[in-house]
Parts: sequence; structure tokens; C-alpha cells
Amino acid sequence: MGWVQRRDDLTAIFQAALHRVDPYRMLVEHVHLTGDELHIELGARDLRVDLKRYRRIVAMGAGKATAPMALALEEIMGDRLDGGLIVVKYGHTEQLQKIHLLEAGHPVPDENGLAATRRIMALAEQSDEQTLVISLISGGGSALLPLPARAVVDGEEVAITLAEKQKTTGLLLACGADIEEINCIRKHLSMIKGGRLLSRLAPARSLNFILSDVVGDSLSSIASGATCADPTTFADAFEIIKKYSIDEQVPPAVRRFLEAGARGAIPETVKEGSPELELTTNILIGTNLQALDAAAAEAQRRGYRPIRLTSRIVGEAREVAKVLAAIALDCAAQATLAEPPVCILSGGEPVVQVRGRGTGGRNQEMALSYLLELAHHRELAGHLSFLAGATDGNDGPTDAAGAFADLELLEQATKKGLHLQTYLENNDSYHFFQQCGGLLLTGPTNTNVCDLHCTLIDSS
Repeated sequence: MGWVQRRDDLTAIFQAALHRVDPYRMLVEHVHLTGDELHIELGARDLRVDLKRYRRIVAMGAGKATAPMALALEEIMGDRLDGGLIVVKYGHTEQLQKIHLLEAGHPVPDENGLAATRRIMALAEQSDEQTLVISLISGGGSALLPLPARAVVDGEEVAITLAEKQKTTGLLLACGADIEEINCIRKHLSMIKGGRLLSRLAPARSLNFILSDVVGDSLSSIASGATCADPTTFADAFEIIKKYSIDEQVPPAVRRFLEAGARGAIPETVKEGSPELELTTNILIGTNLQALDAAAAEAQRRGYRPIRLTSRIVGEAREVAKVLAAIALDCAAQATLAEPPVCILSGGEPVVQVRGRGTGGRNQEMALSYLLELAHHRELAGHLSFLAGATDGNDGPTDAAGAFADLELLEQATKKGLHLQTYLENNDSYHFFQQCGGLLLTGPTNTNVCDLHCTLIDSS
């Protein structure tokens, strides 16, 4: 078996994973309207909602995968849906009939996101005890719902501006903070996140369909937990900016706000036991683990022995790649996991600490680091092919979902005189793979359940 076949197999395995966590499919297959009853049956979850209790039913939400969720909801609810509003990343759209769709910036929030969030908050405040709000939430919601916080501190109002929040988000992305750390700070610089949306919705009842893009599927971290209790505190947020030594780089108003919150001068986010939590139900509709299961099934169908390592990969992307490459090389050399052909799968969300001036994303950086490991073991590299891909189709600020790593790419790099280590040190994985033909280009997938990593090992 050659690299061409393995790349075809990797692409098909990745597409099978995406199909499993297609949020449109998840909703239309597991949520049904029968008369006045909305029936939700997802795994062990069996929920029935009597719609006769409500005079008005509206939708709202945000995230990179929210548009297909809204399309499914319109199809399911028909005339029972009175309208709504969602916010998506630029280009991640669908043609909707009743739910208004707005596009905004991600991962750094922009003015369109700010305007959209204000409209969503106004819609929330119009809801009453005879309103059912159906929230559609996926990864990306944090950046797409920016409503910077303001509070009175020591008799003086401290208000965070969008520009200050943008700068803080950029610093967090560049320093290597993971998504939970970034969301902790986002929640404490926001008037909507960390359960605060529920305070605006009360006394309305809300039903929230959530697609997970965080390792471990913590509801409080997905889109910064706008509809659930927040276990993090201002003190945690302040410690994070100190941990990464950006406490002197964040805007002074941000530092002052977090400091004031840490000493109890600003009210905390919503915590367990808060009364507004009794008015909401959160339903998880898709996860990275489900995507891995589908990938494993497709790999088996194609003749590989699938091995699922974990759905909880975190850490520095280039270091994670070294570990995954080491596992695969051992398997290729000594069949340590199983006799080839083998498919080794993992998922999660590593991070990149930006040290250079190049362009890339965590998956492309993983693939480049993996390729560097293969370069040290060319006698085995011909039996391995690797793919790292973002399930949302956007890896970092690029048009690629990720990249491949195999012997063919090593040979292309040699022919073109490309020095792998130089590109890796400059965080310039995108331009490396662009020249070698190793990019995974899917376009927006309209789903989002973290990343997938897959190695195929053949026996030839």
C-alpha cells in the first residue's frame, strides 16, 4: 500500500468522523415534534416538553456550527417556531427562513459580534414566563458573543472596551493558554457568559442544544458556558494572566477589573444553586469521542485495526506530535499495539505557543513536528501516514483544516530545499505544507468537536 492510498483512506476516515457529528443530522434524527409535544431522545437522555405551556417559542445562539442546528430546528418546529437570532463565524452559514443569521469575527471578536450580542440580549430580555427559548450553542460562541463587562469599582465605573477584549484574546491565543483558561477569562470579562445569559432570560424557560468543542465536554467551558453554572472565579482568571506573564501586557482596565473581582469588589458569575439554573436544561448533542468512534468504524471498514488512544489530547502541539509519532514508529517496527495494518486515533485540542512570525494552526504544526520525527526514521516512514485536522475546517487563521505527514512530503521538501526545523521554529507550517501539497482543505464543515489525529500503518 502506498502513500496515495493511505491519504485517500485518511481523508475518508476524517469525513466519516465529521458525518457522525453533523449537528443538523443529530437534531433531525433525535428531536421530534408530535402534536404539542417536543420529544428529545439522545442516548440515555429522554426528555418530553409540553409546548402548550408556552405562548411563544424563539431560538437564539452562537457558534461555528450553529447554522445547521438552526436549519434543523426550523425543519423540526415548523410553524411552532416564532423566529430567533443566531451568530456564526464568517462563511459558516445556511439559508434560514425564520431565524435571523448574523456573521461575526472568530477567534478574535469584532464589532459585528458586539452588535449581534446586544440584539441577542435584547431578545432575551423580551422573554417572559410564557416563552420557551431554544438555545443553539457550539464552539466559537465565546468569540462570537462579545459583550464586554462593566462594573462600579471603588465608586468609579470600570468598563472594558471591545478593543481591550480583542487585545486580551490575542495575547491569550499567542501565549499558549488552553481553551479552558481562555474561556475562564472571557467569562469574567463578559456580561453574557458564565451563566449570565440565564439572568437575562429569567423568568423564561430555556432548552439548550450544545455541541462540544472542549476536551472532557465540560458544559461550563463550551462557548464559555452562557447557560450553566461557572466553577471558575475572578481569582482563577487573575492567576491565569500571571501564569503566562501577560499581566503587565493586558490593558490596564482588564487587569484592574480582574483584580477587583478577585478581591470580591465585583459580583461573580453564576454558581451552582442559583435560582435561574432551575429554568434551564442543557443537552449535549455531539462530542469528540463520538467522532473518534465513527472514524474507528470507517478505518475498520477499510481493513485497518482501529486503536482509540484518547479524546483528551492537550499540551503543546509539537510535543504531542512527538509522542504520537513515537507510538506509531514502535508499532510499525515491532507491532507493539497490533499487527499492521493499524489505525491509531486520538482527539482533543493541543495549543501552539507562537514564537515565530509564520502562519499556521495547531494541526498543521502537529503534522510538521510529526514529519520531522519521520525524517529521523526514513526506514519506517514509508509505512506511515498521519493526518491532523480541525473538525470545523479552520486550523488557526488559515483556510486549511490541517495537514498530512508522510514520506512523499519528506521527499517533496528535500526536492524544494525546505528545511523542516526552520519552518517549525517560525510557526510557519501553513507555508511549508502549501509548497509541498500536504494541506487538508475542507472549507467550513459547520460542525466543531475539537481536533482529530489519525495515523495509518501498513504491513507492506
